[in-house]
Amino acid sequence: METKIEKAISAAVTNILRPLVRLLLRNGIPYRAFSDIAKRVYVDVATEEFCIPGRKQSKSRVSVLTGLSRKEVLRVRRLPSSDDLGAGARYNRAARVIAGWVRDRRYRDDSGDPGELPFEEGPASFRKLVKTYSGDATARAVLDELLRVGAVRRIPGGKIRLLERSYVPKTGEIDKIGILGVDASDLIATIDHNIRQPGAPFFQRKVCYDNLPVEVLPGLKKKAADRGQALLESLDRWMSARDRDVNPAVPGTGRKRAGIGIYYFQENYREGGEA
Repeated sequence: METKIEKAISAAVTNILRPLVRLLLRNGIPYRAFSDIAKRVYVDVATEEFCIPGRKQSKSRVSVLTGLSRKEVLRVRRLPSSDDLGAGARYNRAARVIAGWVRDRRYRDDSGDPGELPFEEGPASFRKLVKTYSGDATARAVLDELLRVGAVRRIPGGKIRLLERSYVPKTGEIDKIGILGVDASDLIATIDHNIRQPGAPFFQRKVCYDNLPVEVLPGLKKKAADRGQALLESLDRWMSARDRDVNPAVPGTGRKRAGIGIYYFQENYREGGEA
């Protein structure tokens, strides 16, 4: 018989899978392909995170943990690894460059807004911005990416103008799907942490009402976008001042990845609760 925990997990996973399966079917991904992806993740996580200290993880133990046969574990291990076609890297690089452009006073104009930057001339050039905030990516490659998604445009005289204060691809489904992999993974990892360590929870909140008229939604979306963007920019300034990629002299030990995400959602009401 299923335990209460197993039943709760089953219900939660069903809710997670509903929008995911909708996306898969819309993009022609059949169940067999999804099944192989899920098996591969089961095998990878069991191999990397559930080993016995001091012992190499065996195929037999992976089989016991995952419920897959030893033969199936071997088959799954031989499957080609997943590839987001660079979407995750583009997302991170472009987001860092835009954030630096918005927050770093060297790249702002006299009004405090992101300035119009020459590509390589002068102390506040686009090339220097990319070198500061995007590691070893070339300025040309980053500019091409930002132009492609509509985040910047060239203006008369050859300067580059920032059009968006955050990286949200307007074109290119591969990049939008890549964001799904990054952001949904972060949210689920936060919820998992809060389940395992209730005494030291990560911040995780939302506000939701289920009887709003259609006419109020445009105002809600605008309020969420405006206030959410302002909060993220404030947090971004605080974090960038303490990030050692930006400020190598910042003291401290270890290396952690941390952040805050904000998202808006809406759907038709379904009797019986949330979808």
